[in-house]
Amino acid sequence: MSTAFDRRDFLKTAGLAAASLSVGATALPARPPELIKNSVGHPRLLSGCCAYSYRKYLQHGPMTMEDFILTAVEQEIDGVDMTTYYFKSTEPSYLLGLRRLAFRNGVPFSGAAIGTNMCQPDPTKRATELEKIKQWVDSTELLGASHLRVFGGEIPKGATDEQGIEWVAETMKPACDYAAAKGITLGIESHGGITSKAANILEILRRVDSPYAGCNLDISNFPEDPYTQIEACLPYATHTHIRDFYGEPRKPLDLEQVWKLFAQGGYKGFTSAEYEGEEDPKTGVPKLLARIKELNKKYSTV
Repeated sequence: MSTAFDRRDFLKTAGLAAASLSVGATALPARPPELIKNSVGHPRLLSGCCAYSYRKYLQHGPMTMEDFILTAVEQEIDGVDMTTYYFKSTEPSYLLGLRRLAFRNGVPFSGAAIGTNMCQPDPTKRATELEKIKQWVDSTELLGASHLRVFGGEIPKGATDEQGIEWVAETMKPACDYAAAKGITLGIESHGGITSKAANILEILRRVDSPYAGCNLDISNFPEDPYTQIEACLPYATHTHIRDFYGEPRKPLDLEQVWKLFAQGGYKGFTSAEYEGEEDPKTGVPKLLARIKELNKKYSTV
């Protein structure tokens, strides 16, 4: 006889408790944003190649992006990074055709890559960059990739790092919100300008505060103390680009030392060759890929 009363009493009490929890939650101070870190341990290192490596042949022919996808089969690598500079179009039929070709040949896309400049003092220009990223997020979704590389951009003359960080974060945060709805991560590349310092990259990511934001870690683009800066960015790396030099003029980069950092940091993801050597890419790319595969085998636990 008391069951109905007890149930009503319970629901009333539970409702009041939920309300009090809700009020309590809103009264608590906001937790400061924390960077989303990769889990440590069990490095999983996958070989890859950026289409940019074959720019000599892709820019004006005779190579197509379809040809590039098939090089992954020939080179026996785990995936390819689709540099969108060489796409014929962004029409769905073209993008879905690339996706189907890759699937039928067992070639995953490690991601897509675009050029952006979010370090803009003009709000109108930042809005334009945001719309550009959104459009490419849509294209990346059609392509079937889960990662999109973006650039921070150059610091305008007279501007400070702090200003540049704020402009980039202000643009990248809504871009990540948009990408999150499609399950796509935006990786800001270490690419000179505002991202020439690991500290700037980490501060941008802290302010963006999104699980769909990360660092597209190009190991060759830190002009000073590269190993320390690579190590700082590794916990937040969502993709990597590999060259065997750094700085201008070029200085040799010890890939063995870099891979030790990958292993210690438990990096899991693609190590994509982005060849820029003087040798013809048809012979230079396979040599760089051979070194990458050798190091992956040595340092990956999977």
